[in-house]
Amino acid sequence: MTVMEQRGAYRPTPPPAWQPRTDPAPLLPDALPYRVLGTDAAARVDPALLHRLYAELVRGRRYNTQATALTKQGRLAVYPSSTGQEACEIAAALVLEDRDWLFPSYRDTLAAVARGLDPVQALTLLRGDWHTGYDPREHRVAPLCTPLATQLPHAVGLAHAARLKGDDVIALAMVGDGGTSEGDFHEALNFAAVWQAPVVFLVQNNGFAISVPLAKQTAAPSLAHKAVGYGMPGRLVDGNDAAAVHEVLSDAVRHARAGGGPTLVEAVTYRVDAHTNADDATRYRGDSEVETWRAHDPIALLEHEMTERGLLDEDRMRAVREDAETMAADLRERMNQDPVLDPMDLFAHVYAEPTPQLREQQAQLRAELAAEAHGSAEASGSEGAGR
Repeated sequence: MTVMEQRGAYRPTPPPAWQPRTDPAPLLPDALPYRVLGTDAAARVDPALLHRLYAELVRGRRYNTQATALTKQGRLAVYPSSTGQEACEIAAALVLEDRDWLFPSYRDTLAAVARGLDPVQALTLLRGDWHTGYDPREHRVAPLCTPLATQLPHAVGLAHAARLKGDDVIALAMVGDGGTSEGDFHEALNFAAVWQAPVVFLVQNNGFAISVPLAKQTAAPSLAHKAVGYGMPGRLVDGNDAAAVHEVLSDAVRHARAGGGPTLVEAVTYRVDAHTNADDATRYRGDSEVETWRAHDPIALLEHEMTERGLLDEDRMRAVREDAETMAADLRERMNQDPVLDPMDLFAHVYAEPTPQLREQQAQLRAELAAEAHGSAEASGSEGAGR
């Protein structure tokens, strides 16, 4: 007698006609990136918001150029510039409430600074002093994440936990186009959609994953289309249009806060500078391509719109630039000061209750430092006696 012949054995019946669990049509992104500047929609944008965006964009551009200069002076080990992507960075910071959380990648120092983080603290990781130079809880900014996309599951976990606790908190997680090819991206979006977690995923599609163009890592119509496979809305926006990015992200944040679940936003932008100061971008892209994108510069687009509407004049532009220069001068002065570092700080923020292994390592380092200091003192004493 076979298993299927036994009394009470499971005998499958033909399945009912298959129906999709979710209508995919409302989840699909528009065919073209959404724009505001240069369209009729621009007239509906609050002038105060445009002024705030403009001031932050100019300040952000100056921050990028100053940080890049600091790498050439040896004050930073590395700096991944976001020049050309400032509209995405600024909009991501401005759409969040104080209680919300930002989960940045290594290129998103500008978003962290726009959220209120001290400019020097935002560069501490890239200086090589600390893994994180600030208190994430104080600023609601997760540590700048160097491994690709590993911050995305963390964002989902925090947002899901907040929802379970009844806290009105949104997590906005930033990632580049290269990060969408990582397993963490899949896992984060899948969990977020199943749990209906209040998360907004912002993909800054700047054209290259270091030297790999987007066409070599995905055949999808757009990265925003990937949202449909997980059961969440996908939005496609012009990433150099600050007003458009702010509007789309604001909609996604409101949707999440109202219990509607996550949204995947793809902002089509461009990395004008090299991947980092250690990269030679001329090996994989031409100058003509870069110049084409310079003509679509986020600051120039906003400047043109505001000037046409009589919202910006030379005096206002000069005041904004002077404020940015003041910020850059302060950053330069403070970064030129040698930090005082204590090697024992290695153990300060690892575990709330140090493990036995950690305490053993701590004692070993303390003994080595004491021996080194004793040896230096004896050497100094011998030199003094010899005189």
